[in-house]
Amino acid sequence: MTDGTPRRPVVTGLRVGRRRDVAVAAVPDPSVSWTVEAEPGWVGARAVVRLDGVEERELGPHGVLERWPFAPLAPGSEHRLDVRVDGVDGTASEWSPPLRFVTRFLDAPWSEPFLAHPAPTREAGPFVLRRVVTVPADLVSATLWSTSHGVHQVSINGVDVDDHVLKPGWTSYRDRLTVTGTEVGALLTPGAEDVVTVRVAGGWFTERYGFGETARRHYGEQPAVSLRLELRCADGRMVRVGGDGAWLVDPAPALVQSGLYAGETWDLRLEVDGRGDGSEPWLAAAVHPFPADVQVQAADVEPVRVVDERAPVAVWPNPDGTGTIIDFGQNLVGRLRLRLDAPAGTEVILRHAELLQDGELYTRSLRAASATDRFVADGRGPRWVEPEFTFHGFRYAEVRGVPESVGADDVRAVVLQSALRRTGWFSSSDPTLDRLHENVVWSVRGNTLAIPTDCPQRDERLGWTGDAQVFSAAAASLFDVDACFASWLDDLALEQRAAGGVVPTVVPNPLGSFSEVAAAGWGDAVTMVPDVLRDRYGDLAVVRRHAASMLAWVEACAERADPSGLWERGFQYGDWLDPTVSRPDKARTDPGLVATAFHVHSARLAGAALEEAGDHRGAERARALAEQTSRAFRDAYLTPAGRLMSDTPTAYALVLAFDLAPVGRRTVLAERLAALLRAGGHHLATGFLGTPFVLDALLDHGQERAAERLLFQTACPSWLYPVTQGATTVWERPDAIRPDGSVHPSGMVSLNHCAFGAVADVLHRRIGGLAPAAPGYRRILVRPWFPEALRHASVVHETPFGHAEVAWERVPDGVTVCATIPTGSSAEVRLPDRPVFDIGSGTHRWTVLLPPAERPVALGVDDDLARLIDHRGVGALVSAVLREAEPALAEEFDAYIRWVPGRTLRAELAAVAAPPEVVARIDEGLSSLAVPPR
Repeated sequence: MTDGTPRRPVVTGLRVGRRRDVAVAAVPDPSVSWTVEAEPGWVGARAVVRLDGVEERELGPHGVLERWPFAPLAPGSEHRLDVRVDGVDGTASEWSPPLRFVTRFLDAPWSEPFLAHPAPTREAGPFVLRRVVTVPADLVSATLWSTSHGVHQVSINGVDVDDHVLKPGWTSYRDRLTVTGTEVGALLTPGAEDVVTVRVAGGWFTERYGFGETARRHYGEQPAVSLRLELRCADGRMVRVGGDGAWLVDPAPALVQSGLYAGETWDLRLEVDGRGDGSEPWLAAAVHPFPADVQVQAADVEPVRVVDERAPVAVWPNPDGTGTIIDFGQNLVGRLRLRLDAPAGTEVILRHAELLQDGELYTRSLRAASATDRFVADGRGPRWVEPEFTFHGFRYAEVRGVPESVGADDVRAVVLQSALRRTGWFSSSDPTLDRLHENVVWSVRGNTLAIPTDCPQRDERLGWTGDAQVFSAAAASLFDVDACFASWLDDLALEQRAAGGVVPTVVPNPLGSFSEVAAAGWGDAVTMVPDVLRDRYGDLAVVRRHAASMLAWVEACAERADPSGLWERGFQYGDWLDPTVSRPDKARTDPGLVATAFHVHSARLAGAALEEAGDHRGAERARALAEQTSRAFRDAYLTPAGRLMSDTPTAYALVLAFDLAPVGRRTVLAERLAALLRAGGHHLATGFLGTPFVLDALLDHGQERAAERLLFQTACPSWLYPVTQGATTVWERPDAIRPDGSVHPSGMVSLNHCAFGAVADVLHRRIGGLAPAAPGYRRILVRPWFPEALRHASVVHETPFGHAEVAWERVPDGVTVCATIPTGSSAEVRLPDRPVFDIGSGTHRWTVLLPPAERPVALGVDDDLARLIDHRGVGALVSAVLREAEPALAEEFDAYIRWVPGRTLRAELAAVAAPPEVVARIDEGLSSLAVPPR
């Protein structure tokens, strides 16, 4: 306001429930959220929520998943919701633009029978249903409800009812199914006879799970679908069309075979028009009762959708000239869309792989997944074809069988993902680091398809609980995964209950007893994932809902521990895929130390959750277990000298991250962690369970230099080594492709895994310096780290309160830092040149004065040159000198060719205690370089 009056706050982003893609209430009492845009420093006092322009209720001012303040909503209803807010300064907003939403949940337990093929002739055979529906002349609206044992899509008069893919996703079929409700009135013709067609395939339900000869169909042999069409008429009556014998099955569908691992086979000559004419000899569908013991819930999670489409970056003939190799330049998850023009009966074969070797698709890593789609042409002229009920993980594809060569305009890669909103971005002055971050983004995209998975390409693609636990924080830094992970946690609780309190290592669990083992770091997903959702989204409801499951897991761990609390018995995956050993299950870190550390951590998280849920007795039990086990841990694993009995980086990282050592000993432990990393050449030396914590453990205890050398390492194994090898996603193992170009000889080589991508969360929280300090970013911690290898960095995050950002850049006097804090939030700021201070909302800027870097007195060659170099000529020179003068260090130094902004190599060499003859030779060589370093 020009007269000095404060500008009125504005309410934006009003929504119900967790989802952001639709305005639908999937439960009678959905949460309510909104954001506020206001002048810097504005603080809310209260909010008033209004339903349908009549009822008003007062809520707190925060607008983050607030509890529903009205009476429960009725199913199948439409509503209008708006909000206004008041500030402590007396300012008040106008009413927000109204949110118009519908309720879409069941009004009674689901009982529609399953419809299936009456006489399937193929294993896991896909099928097509059809029914003619007489539409009332006074139709007002219509809702289609559907679920399946498998995956399906419904069309009306040849038009699909929505854009969902692989509907309804994957849940624990034994216990829970989700039903999708879709408004379809616009597709129906009042007073006419319309054709409803349902395409069904086995998807996750009929897939074979297991390894080698143990693979079998866990859920069922054939797919089935259950659906109901509700037609609302002007006179108030409801006409329901459900599952009965009036549904007909196509005896010869065009989709001949379908599997997630195998791919699909289509005979396009068998296609019929979506409306049909009723003359085909279709069969009466088999009708099976719906199981009474299965929960059916309205879907409250973002569906899988097509989220991108990519053109090839290169196309060329395969080595034997029988087909075309296509490179999309990006490892992705989805399928091919191909322009097909071939004589009738021509079989076109589409194969997929993540890697090429000797010019051919490398498919050994796919194991039993053939990842092959086939189309038999109908000869009716050019058309686009695409599989429907499968997906593949690939960068490269091969097309065989087309009469003419395939060009770049003839094929596209269709990218699939659960339709999650992107919320986090990171950038820096280092393109290699930025590419690592982008690789994590693509791996999260590929492994959040219906559920969080381990990998998307081979014969696995399972919801490993360890993987979800490890990458949940990174996923939450990048995408709005609240609804996706909350839905998966519901299945986890059901599978856990069936396993007697043990959290299976895979959820949903199609592996049976193989997965029903208590494994630390895997089962701890039940405590750690809800804690992430609490921190990142303010989702206290999910913590309350799973508090009892958390305690059940902690009790299950206690039963497997000895009386003191040490968990050293039974099977453990341990620090899986430790890069320093050859076998993934033989990590150097003692599995008992790892298991006991996670036991303490989960017990503490369970105690806090139970307190939040109002279960004070349970909370006290969990806290007592945590304290007892913590004492036992210290007595068993911590030496008087401040070392650990298991002397490995993962051991120290876990102890420091989980606060398992007395405060007075933590500095010594961090120094030992740094020393171990230095002795190992600052290569990545932690597996799945240690990697998410190692950088924080260093940075929290004064070991910034060791953290920088570890993060910016480019030799194998390291975070950046795959980037130097052209990786576009995160690899399952850092040495999946070795420096000589060979593929790791094990059969476990996924180039699209999230676990080691947990580092992306550190890039956001530590380098970017933007972290949650209270649930949902109600309070933010601004604490940027300024690695010498970077000139600038920034992170952006769309928090539940709104837009937040931290950016920093080096200037002659130090570093400028700029932070934007959203309305309703505040921040604690930690900068190295001043005491800790608080700020409110708005944009703030500071200049940080950095003192001259402290110099070690006599580090020797091992540490001197590691942070000095990034000029190619300098790098080659130093490498050559070292190979002759210090051969034992040459390989290590090849990994440390990094430039430090604002310094000269000669000045660095003069200030350190490197062997004089090495310094002299390097200095002599520098003078001969055509382009000397800065």
